[in-house]
Amino acid sequence: MKLSRATLAIALLAVWSATALAHHSFAMFDVGKQVSLNGTVKEFEWTNPHAWIEISVPSEQGPDVLWSVQMNSPNNLTRQGWKRTTLKPGDRVTIVINPMRDGRKAGLFYKLTKADGETITDPRPGSANTSYNGATAAPDNKSP
Repeated sequence: MKLSRATLAIALLAVWSATALAHHSFAMFDVGKQVSLNGTVKEFEWTNPHAWIEISVPSEQGPDVLWSVQMNSPNNLTRQGWKRTTLKPGDRVTIVINPMRDGRKAGLFYKLTKADGETITDPRPGSANTSYNGATAAPDNKSP
């Protein structure tokens, strides 16, 4: 059986689309819950496909606990007002996340408050707060 180039292209596009959709699933995060983390930025990774914040959180049971916080892509974060220098190691922050469903010490970024009181929130649809430094996010999810 011979496949035409068009049929092969459609099949490859279908496989690629399914992979892209699976990659962008939020099923691993419990978006119905929020966890507040008070700690110190260990690392701010400005990398594709997602930026990450590594935060060291004091524990009552012993040593600090390292949490990983997944964010949007650097391209989208830039449009939302972020810079690769927005956070640096040693910054004291409070981060609100949607935690992992499986209990791992990680989650999806929701809101961050710096020590000086500056608050940065995620403008994704359905977020309770959709602002960056008090500016309301536009309906297309791009901050002004």
